[in-house]
Amino acid sequence: MKIESDTNRRGVGKTVLVVDDNAPIRKMLVAAFLSDGFKKCEEAANGKEAIEIAKQTRPDVVVLDYSMPGLTGLQVASLLRELFPAMPLMLFTLYASKTMKTEAAKVGINVVLSKNVPVFTILDKAHELMG
Repeated sequence: MKIESDTNRRGVGKTVLVVDDNAPIRKMLVAAFLSDGFKKCEEAANGKEAIEIAKQTRPDVVVLDYSMPGLTGLQVASLLRELFPAMPLMLFTLYASKTMKTEAAKVGINVVLSKNVPVFTILDKAHELMG
């Protein structure tokens, strides 16, 4: 049995909130963050849940889908930014256009990633944002 050292598991002690209405994508991201050593991976299927969970857990980083029922990822980001001005916010979307990146920046999203990037790219960006 191989035991990974903490240097290979960069997220040790950190919490992430993954917000996506697509359960398989949400589960894939949660598994990736947990395998990277994150202590806790919270999940939300919509924006309203995301805001409540963020208030309770104060995650170290949030990954938001753009297109969800109810509030969009941009609307959730705007509300989270008011509550937590320094919290790193990532938008993980099928619509990662230049226009989307501009709109995302206006509401305080730190980085926009296309849903076709490799999972390790998401992890790397999360670590960059957390410092």
